[in-house]
Amino acid sequence: MRIDLCALPPTPSAVKLDPAILARALPFALFLAFVGLANVLGGGTYLGLDSRWLYPVKVVLVGLVLAFFWRRYGELAVRIRPAALLQAVLVGLGVFFLWINLDRGWLDLGGGMGYDPRRADGSLDAFLVAFRLGGAALLVPIMEELFWRSFLMRWVDRHDFLSLPAAQTSVKAVAISSVLFGTEHTLWFAGILAGVAYAMLYRRHASLWSPIVAHATTNLALGLWVLHRGAWQFW
Repeated sequence: MRIDLCALPPTPSAVKLDPAILARALPFALFLAFVGLANVLGGGTYLGLDSRWLYPVKVVLVGLVLAFFWRRYGELAVRIRPAALLQAVLVGLGVFFLWINLDRGWLDLGGGMGYDPRRADGSLDAFLVAFRLGGAALLVPIMEELFWRSFLMRWVDRHDFLSLPAAQTSVKAVAISSVLFGTEHTLWFAGILAGVAYAMLYRRHASLWSPIVAHATTNLALGLWVLHRGAWQFW
């Protein structure tokens, strides 16, 4: 009996991860790895180092990975129209107001003390504040929207996700990606609502910059509110 080797399924070593997926999943996976490490360490000092500096290290490393893959993010070449930009900012502010009012009872899984950038004397550490605020408002929106909206939301409908226009994504794809996005946050219900809002912006405007701007607006407004109120649990 003759065996056609070309008809056999590929061995695991022959299966390669799609470079388009890798470019959008690796920065997100690295970010989550640091989140997990921070949760294990908690607060305090380890090996003579303040564990809060894991966040600046995370921002730098994830930023370098994004920069390495930047040419693969063709969706970022699609500009956002001025009217769409304004709408994205307003949606981002709306998500912020929802976020700070959905932090009670079963809607909050409990995130501990959060990120507290104060020194022992109670004053703010400017470097920690700059990295935390800058990371949340500049890095996180790009990284997460590339993963959740550009990749996962479209991949649910079509594994060749780059060929699927954002406007053609299904309600199922919006729902699945938004629910999973919500589970990433301790305020899970607020996270789901945010995911839906950002996904609908992407579908409506066909530019990933629309959810990025909305996401950045939410995170910036939240960060400034946290600093003003000292509500570190939101960080």
